[in-house]
Amino acid sequence: MTTALTQRLKHGAEQALESLAEGWRELRARAGGALTRFRPTRDAGHVEEHLPAMGRWAFIAADVFDDDRSLVVRLEVPGMRRDDFNIELIGDTLSVQGEKRFDRESKRGGYQIVQCAYGSFRRDIRLPVAVRPDRAEASYRDGVLRIVLPKAEGASMRRLSIKVT
Repeated sequence: MTTALTQRLKHGAEQALESLAEGWRELRARAGGALTRFRPTRDAGHVEEHLPAMGRWAFIAADVFDDDRSLVVRLEVPGMRRDDFNIELIGDTLSVQGEKRFDRESKRGGYQIVQCAYGSFRRDIRLPVAVRPDRAEASYRDGVLRIVLPKAEGASMRRLSIKVT
C-alpha cells in the first residue's frame, strides 16, 4: 500500500513540475522579446521619492502582421505622447525608443502599489523580410503605436528615422 501511494505522489509531483516547466517555456517563447528594461531619466529621482518600489522592467507587447504588400508592427505602449517615440530601421531591425514619464496623481497621499515602469526604453524587433524604409509610416492612437512598413524586393536596409503622426 505504501509503495502504491508513493508512486501516485511521485507521478503527481512529476506532472505538476512538467506543467510548471511547460508554462515557463510558453511564457519565454511568447514574451521573451517583450520584456523591456526601463532606465531612469532626468526626473527619476523625483519619481522614486513618491513610489514604494518603482519597476524597472515591463512588457511591451508587439504584434507583427505580414500581408503581401507590407509588414504592420503594433506595440502596446499606453500613457505616452506621440512625440515621446524615436523609431529607426537599423539593418533588418526595427528599433522603437521612448520615454514613459511619471505623472503624479496628487500632491497629497502616497502610492501603495506601483506596477507600471517609467523612464526610457528601447524595444527591438527583427523584421522577417526586407522593407522600404523611405515609405514607412507610424501612428499612435489609444495607447497603440502602429508602424506600417511596405515590403521591398531586394531593397538594401539602411538606418532611417520615422516620424510618428
